Amino acid sequence: MRNFLIAGISVLSVFAVAACGDSGTDSSKSGGEETIKMGVGGPLTGPNAAFGAQLRNGAAQAVEDINAAGGINGKKILLVFEDDVSDPKQGVSVANKMAGEGVKFVVGHFNSGVSIPASDVYLENGMLMVTPASTNPKITDRQMWNVFRVCGRDDQQGTVAGEYIAKNLADKKVAIVHDKTPYGKGLADETKKALNNAGITEVIYEGINLGEKDHSALVAKMKDAGAELVYFGGVHTEGGLIVRQMRDHGLNATLMSGDGIATDEFASIAGPAAVGTLMTFAPDPRKRPEATDALKKFDEKGISTEAYTLYSYAVVQIIKQAAEAIQSLDPKKVAEQMRSGQEFETVIGKIAFDKKGDVNRLDYTMYTWQNVDGGRVTYVEN
Repeated sequence: MRNFLIAGISVLSVFAVAACGDSGTDSSKSGGEETIKMGVGGPLTGPNAAFGAQLRNGAAQAVEDINAAGGINGKKILLVFEDDVSDPKQGVSVANKMAGEGVKFVVGHFNSGVSIPASDVYLENGMLMVTPASTNPKITDRQMWNVFRVCGRDDQQGTVAGEYIAKNLADKKVAIVHDKTPYGKGLADETKKALNNAGITEVIYEGINLGEKDHSALVAKMKDAGAELVYFGGVHTEGGLIVRQMRDHGLNATLMSGDGIATDEFASIAGPAAVGTLMTFAPDPRKRPEATDALKKFDEKGISTEAYTLYSYAVVQIIKQAAEAIQSLDPKKVAEQMRSGQEFETVIGKIAFDKKGDVNRLDYTMYTWQNVDGGRVTYVEN
């Protein structure tokens, strides 16, 4: 299925283009006509490829729709896809590659640990980056002119998780585990802070290594500590293995995690052990009336719209609306407009940005992984 989607989306990136000048942008030439080069950076291969597909699918459909309506300021968008493999060094490499290819606007990246160093490259090259998915506070706390996100922050997400535990699971012994990445550790630390502020002290705080397959020692330590709730800061690959091995070793503690497990591949890895897992994520954007038309187009192509698919679509919408409000494709001017207080109409609702580049709404709620549709396991909003 994924190979089919890649082929289909590659076709989407080759569009008919229209000529119309703007002295504020370095437009690329395709067939002798001007285009706007927009990059999508994310893990298109590797363990987090499910999330990379979400970023690519969302951006590609948005570009198809916008180009069909005339493009941005009369110019068609040409998409450039780059694979960062969730690796910070590779993220810097693809950022430099996109800069060399004349990309001025970037949808990405997925991992906070990639977005942070890549954004420095984009800053040096005058490129605007809007991440659909990177939640570490450092991304926007540096207050770089060229960095925005349409998702929430880990200090918000961790607060929601910690307050939920304090309100509903305060009698449980809590273990906190993270994957040592800026995203995973950052989220775990924010949740720990909220718990500690509520008077709850964890029985274990442990880090694991990315790519690690055998978590039996960790599970044994959690069993010895009497853990009844395991909070995991990380992504679906390790999270799925941990909860599966918890059940294999007789540990029936509830797993709770964040948006890093928001893909049905989590259930594929965890198996039946995924049922009952708690997860923080944004209110389901697929339920918004603004998303109806886009969802029909995804459905017609057999493309799943889970997690960050619609968020990536929204990034392209925002860049279009900001550029058209000022009739310019200069990235710095577009960024200034995005911070102006303008409210953007998107498939994930109305969005405005604060001076840091964060959205001005709290974007987290609680989900539970459940059996639905005759046995399929997925996340359902509480």
